[in-house]
Amino acid sequence: MTLVDGCGPISEFGWKRLGTDVVHKNRWFEVRADDVIRPDGGRDVYSHVVAPNSVTILALDGADRVVLTRQWIYTHGSVQWRLPGGGVERDDVDPLAAARRELAEETGLRASAWEPLGVIHSADSLSNHVDRIFLATGLTCHGQSLGPGEADLIVTRLPFGDVLDLVGSGQLPHAGSAHAVLAMALRMSR
Repeated sequence: MTLVDGCGPISEFGWKRLGTDVVHKNRWFEVRADDVIRPDGGRDVYSHVVAPNSVTILALDGADRVVLTRQWIYTHGSVQWRLPGGGVERDDVDPLAAARRELAEETGLRASAWEPLGVIHSADSLSNHVDRIFLATGLTCHGQSLGPGEADLIVTRLPFGDVLDLVGSGQLPHAGSAHAVLAMALRMSR
């Protein structure tokens, strides 16, 4: 299939992979170097990260408050606000099961109602990583079950408008979290 913009044809299927070399692999991800032919016909190596999917949960209570976590994010070297979430693990039957598990582990909450809010490809030039976003409502408390790397995780609730302000001011930089809040704001405005 060829699409046309104002300047000429655009090929959707111009890349061809000739081979793959796994450069690094651990239990969280692998780095691959693919021998490719680009859409312009040139040969190249395209390095990328193959990572498991993740989930992000916008947990909204009956008073329109959003459940947030605050924690040191090692890869960014700072403490950050985020919505609850985490990786889809092998034992999770689907992303919704992962979302239920992550919400319970990080916040001690369970939700009686779940809705999908979207899908994020936050680093698609670097990784195949997909983050599925869910809305969780009908919250009840049951107790946290934090992992070893989450001992510093703090859970709080803020009014939805305040969380939207965090996104607008750049204080909620996590892509899945910001997307969830903006998607919900659009839904509420309609």
